[in-house]
Parts: sequence; structure tokens; C-alpha cells
Amino acid sequence: MNAKEVLKQQFMAIVNNQLREGEPPETALALQRLVGEGYAEADARAMIAQCVAVEIYQVMQNEEPFNLARYLRNLSNLPQTPEES
Repeated sequence: MNAKEVLKQQFMAIVNNQLREGEPPETALALQRLVGEGYAEADARAMIAQCVAVEIYQVMQNEEPFNLARYLRNLSNLPQTPEES
């Protein structure tokens, strides 16, 4: 398995944990909304994982703390591509 696949699995694991734990609740709301809009559940989860990836990138690249406000904004803007700012 290459590094890209490993990262993808890790991002999906984070999404699954958020959904299972209900924290933040906006993750489940985003999933429900996207599925309600006609997206397959797997595709909706992948979109949410993109938001996770943006946050992890920002934390690592800029050595900044997790930005919950940005994460929630990106979730609410799905299916638009998540923004880094």
C-alpha cells in the first residue's frame, strides 16, 4: 500500500470516529445533508475526509492548532472543495 492510500485510510478513520462519537455533531449533519442531496454515502464521507485533510495539512504545515471554526465552515460548504483559509 502506498503512502497516499495510507493517508486516505487515516482520514476516513477520523471521519468514522467523528461519526461514531458524535463529535463534532456537524460531521453527522454534513453526512445527512449530502446524502439527502443525492450523494452516495461513500462519496459524502470522502468529501468530509477532504475537510479533515485540509485541517491536518494546516496543523502540520503552519504549526497551528486545529481550527474548529474553519473545519465546520468547510463542512457546511460541502460539496464545495474545502478552503485552507
